[in-house]
Amino acid sequence: MRTALTIAGSDSGGGAGIQADLKSFAAVGVHGTSVITCVTAQNTRSVASIFPLPPGEIRAQVRAVLDDFDVRAVKTGMLYSAEIVGAVAEELRGTRAPLVVDPVMVATVGASLERDDFRDALVERLLPLATLVTPNRHEAHRLSGLEILGVEDAEAAARAIRGLGPRAVLVKGGHVAGRLVDVFFDGRRTLRLGGFRHDKELHGAGCTLAASIAAYLARGQGLREAVRSARARVAVGFLESYRAGKGVGIIQSAAVPDRFAVWEALAAAVGRVRGTIPRAAAPAGGIEMGFAVAGALREAHVCSVRLRPGPQGRWTPAEGPGFGARTRVARAILVGMTFHPGLRSAISLKYSQKTAHRIRASRFVVAALSGRKAGVTMRAGPTDAEAGIIPQGLTEGGERGRDPRLWVLGDDPLDALRRARRTIREVAR
Repeated sequence: MRTALTIAGSDSGGGAGIQADLKSFAAVGVHGTSVITCVTAQNTRSVASIFPLPPGEIRAQVRAVLDDFDVRAVKTGMLYSAEIVGAVAEELRGTRAPLVVDPVMVATVGASLERDDFRDALVERLLPLATLVTPNRHEAHRLSGLEILGVEDAEAAARAIRGLGPRAVLVKGGHVAGRLVDVFFDGRRTLRLGGFRHDKELHGAGCTLAASIAAYLARGQGLREAVRSARARVAVGFLESYRAGKGVGIIQSAAVPDRFAVWEALAAAVGRVRGTIPRAAAPAGGIEMGFAVAGALREAHVCSVRLRPGPQGRWTPAEGPGFGARTRVARAILVGMTFHPGLRSAISLKYSQKTAHRIRASRFVVAALSGRKAGVTMRAGPTDAEAGIIPQGLTEGGERGRDPRLWVLGDDPLDALRRARRTIREVAR
């Protein structure tokens, strides 16, 4: 069991801070230890009061943890004052564990979570120790002095912040208008990490992201891989967010993908294919169907099954259901999830020139799979990923001797089957 440490404030509402961090650690499979810097009286509507703990007590907590546990990663959140920043920096200076700094300055509900001396102390004392710092738009502006109105501004801010000492910077794009893009910069490479923008403001999203990155680092992932894994967890948290109070919603920081539930749902759907997909609408190589765990990043996260025609019009499994196969349906699902993380299932139908003509004449919105990579090129027509339009299906040509296919996307296998039935009536006959 790997151990991670969070140094942050306590949220009495349970949605952010220490509470969100420990839930995130547990969901990734890491033992969580904690150092409380401030006790806050807050809920989903406001922050009523902040009580900073004495720096000596904060030092004692850090020492107690480091004296006993083999801490593999540290995450800092709300540090509030120069005194606390100095105490934390001094105690962490001798550690070799990677440090993720979430420069918390303002709560989701708008309350300030810092004193006037906080920013300068953070820059001078803690950022030089950081493996990664994860500012949002407001925090990146405070740290860099640059206005951030778009992706190019975020890249400039990331470069400026890295000049303050951290090994890498992730400028979060949640508060920047337009398509959601996080900017990662480590001094060598600048990465634009796109995502689906949910129309909701959630308490605890920044805490969940930074804590998840620390947890994946504790498990041995490299920095870029940990960032990608954590962003996928946050995407799941948005999908499973909930309301517990009367104010803003709360991200589900404890979300854990259920592989058995995914396998079970796909296996149950196999029996429904017989009455849904006639032989004439199926690809020459048989039907492929799949279902991905929430937040899937690679083919190993997709459960798939290949069906072949059997006696009396039945479709019977030729392979699967199972996880990890390098299948065309897994690739289609992973591409579909780039448009919306809820599009976790797909089923294959026959694709032909007649089908293509009927698609162009219908309201069925498609994107085109391109090459062997999980990239997307858009067909001429109404589909535009930049505008946030979500396709109902993906088309795949017959390159390299493969039969062309139309992938019908759905939220789950039964939803994909329902959409496939409608698609057959409209375009695939």
